[in-house]
Amino acid sequence: MADLPSVRITPGGERALARRHPWIFSGAIAAAPAGLASGDTVAICDSRRQALAIASWSPRSQIRARVWTFDPQAAIDPAFFRGRIDRAVAGRGNNAADPSGACRLIYGESDGLPGLIVDRYRDVLVCQFLAAGVERWRGEIVDQLWEALSPSSIYERSDVDVRSKEGLAEVTGLLRGEEPPDRLEIAEGSVRFSVDIRGGHKTGFYLDQRPNRERFLELARGARVLDVFSYTGGFALAALAGGAEQVVQIESSKSALEETRRQVELNGLDPQRLIQNEDNAFGDLRRLVKEEQRFDIVVLDPPKFVTSRSKLDAGARGYKDINRLAFHLLRPGGLLFTFSCSG
Repeated sequence: MADLPSVRITPGGERALARRHPWIFSGAIAAAPAGLASGDTVAICDSRRQALAIASWSPRSQIRARVWTFDPQAAIDPAFFRGRIDRAVAGRGNNAADPSGACRLIYGESDGLPGLIVDRYRDVLVCQFLAAGVERWRGEIVDQLWEALSPSSIYERSDVDVRSKEGLAEVTGLLRGEEPPDRLEIAEGSVRFSVDIRGGHKTGFYLDQRPNRERFLELARGARVLDVFSYTGGFALAALAGGAEQVVQIESSKSALEETRRQVELNGLDPQRLIQNEDNAFGDLRRLVKEEQRFDIVVLDPPKFVTSRSKLDAGARGYKDINRLAFHLLRPGGLLFTFSCSG
């Protein structure tokens, strides 16, 4: 730690760090050495210059530093990343070991690897490097993933606009091993999905929703279900597989709706139980309310409404509107699954 550049933070920054918040915003920086480069490892110090944590530096981002560890004596080296990877994989339990399935192995800050997402699809790993620190250490991280998990491929899908906030360009492509197939078929319990890891959203599929889809399947028997912002129908497929009487899918993307129909066919499910509305979700929700339609379960899984502080008020109104409309559409005793991916 003694050789690391020291970044001093404000009393407000100290209080956030004491609560173990892993982000240090630009306004919490009291002093920093000149010339720090993107991804540099720094010691975070209080006003008395006592080290509190070790972090990665991002001069272009409003999140100026992201904490690697709250142990100021720790070394940030390949062994550090191997330890974090092993701990994350162990935390995924049986899902990480299922050879026919898929799961999210690394959840960024939650696994002590800020800005790193790693999803496994059968024997292929798909990574997103979303922050300056993991970008700096990408070679070592890929090495440790390769050694720890022995995949056939490690593929990158860092083609997301959040990288621009870190001063990073969007990147995709093979990182290690053989080129993965165009599509990979995975299983979540009894439901099969065909995943496009090169062209699908995020890393190809929303694996972070896996436990919610599994619970959704258990609750869907005999229900009339409304799946809003459905994309390729992850929740819709789970509901149909769980025995839903009918699923109404609202999605503005024609290609996503076509993909859902392919997944219904892949699973041998009855397409007559699926109604697809290619429409704007806000408008279609209002139409359904006007028609006094009712559902046993409604799921709202919208895209990010709040992309920056300037969008906060408009985004909050959007979340209020869709949830208010959803409550109008629920039968007494109905269930609402509602999500937000705004950070």
